[in-house]
Amino acid sequence: MAILDSKHHALIQALLTRGPLSEKEVKFIFKTVCENNADVSESAFYDYIGRINKELDFVQFEARAGRNQYDGEIYYGVVNKVADEHAKLGTQYSLPQIAFFKAVIEAILQDQSGKGKISNIEALNIRLDSQVKQESQGDPGQVPLAFKQFSMAQKEKTLEDLLKNRWLCTTEEGKIGLGIRAFLELRSLFKNLDVPFCDICNEAGIKVFH
Repeated sequence: MAILDSKHHALIQALLTRGPLSEKEVKFIFKTVCENNADVSESAFYDYIGRINKELDFVQFEARAGRNQYDGEIYYGVVNKVADEHAKLGTQYSLPQIAFFKAVIEAILQDQSGKGKISNIEALNIRLDSQVKQESQGDPGQVPLAFKQFSMAQKEKTLEDLLKNRWLCTTEEGKIGLGIRAFLELRSLFKNLDVPFCDICNEAGIKVFH
């Protein structure tokens, strides 16, 4: 088992409390906590991350790196490696909200421009009909009614929360795209939706898939 000290705990705590951080921020934390250590090289940084991941692996978590495909930057976040999207979202969102989010994701993936973004109006006009069959398997009586009663105001509030929590983002053009948490944590969902993955970097090809 890897042995972690306060230098490693500092980054874990930052990622857990602040959410995904850019690679620049993560490397700043690394250099700050290791300032008395002569070796702050690139290889030492990856060894630092590797030690953290060896420890987190025992509880099925990972300090994962992923690229934000809208700005090209690398971010790091602590990710549950075994939980599906329902487990990751279920503590914050209701079934209709999760279904709405998945429908928004599908609309983003199907963007005919290949740029992976939709307008706010397009998002709010999304119907949950396509999600009902999948989401209502456990309770076919009540869940469809909840989906039908999911109002425009609820959609607006859900979009606001998803943007705030970085599951979605606002692009430079003011449109809605996938947030860095989606890139880091929803890889299994992308695979289920047949999004192609790069053989080299293992990233989902969001901005070229439609």
